[in-house]
Amino acid sequence: MNKRGKVFIGQNLAGVIEEREGLCIFTYDSKYLVSGNTEAVSLTLPLRAEPYTERTMIPFFDGLIPEGWMLNLVTENWKVDARDRMSLLLLVCHDTIGNVSVRGG
Repeated sequence: MNKRGKVFIGQNLAGVIEEREGLCIFTYDSKYLVSGNTEAVSLTLPLRAEPYTERTMIPFFDGLIPEGWMLNLVTENWKVDARDRMSLLLLVCHDTIGNVSVRGG
């Protein structure tokens, strides 16, 4: 099953992250790249048109997922496997501490 989320910087749609065919893929939105008011999601994900692809969760996005007691709370209340990083990202990272958020859909 493919999973997909929209990645925002502030209120601006910056790109899409998806899990497809066993890969985690992040792609900057083409309109975002040419908007003139752009910043990278992370220093480890500089602006570019080509997608970023990993066999596991892309490290920057994995860092947005809660750890410790908060992770336990999420996995127990929503019955999500702690190893299902994409589901966790889509479930709990719509309101993060920084200016990057991920929203399902």
